[in-house]
Amino acid sequence: MRTPPRSLLLATQNADKIIEMRDVLRDLDIELISAASLEGIPPVDEDQDTLAGNAVKKALTLSQLTGMIALADDTGLEVDALGGAPGVYSSRYSAPEATYAANVARLLREMQNIPESARTARFRCVIAIARDGHVNTVEGVCEGLITATPRGTDGFGYDPVFWVPDLRKTFAELSLAEKNLISHRGRALRKARAVLEEIFR
Repeated sequence: MRTPPRSLLLATQNADKIIEMRDVLRDLDIELISAASLEGIPPVDEDQDTLAGNAVKKALTLSQLTGMIALADDTGLEVDALGGAPGVYSSRYSAPEATYAANVARLLREMQNIPESARTARFRCVIAIARDGHVNTVEGVCEGLITATPRGTDGFGYDPVFWVPDLRKTFAELSLAEKNLISHRGRALRKARAVLEEIFR
């Protein structure tokens, strides 16, 4: 596979994540290539028991498969009242091939009797950058609360029920730029930028 020398593989099949990654990394002098746009790239089984483990596995697997520098993330919603669940299982909380709506519905069912003061949660994102068998990882965290009902129409995943107290809005009520400024993934991506700037300098 021939790729431009200054290119980065975004090692995810999730179109919503790709939009956020491209927004934060858009002014880097490198070409961003989505794994979803390449033929013959199989999905990576996210079978690790930590976010970092999954991110590293995805980045290393796709970097070795393509010969490219690869950036992968894994993200989890950690709800204190649920003992940190859904955590590493966030994307498949309600079923192995869960929809966003089904995951949110299960979360709200499990929290229906939990008072507002105990609905604290955080989004955690670990990004791994793999190059020639070596990996750098960075992490971003955003604290918030889980709402009783969904609010807002933007974003994806658990965004409609993740409320940011300082803004008095859910992630789904924020624009892409607003969300990337404060979100777990936005924070992790800005740390990843520093690693990428060193790699591509």
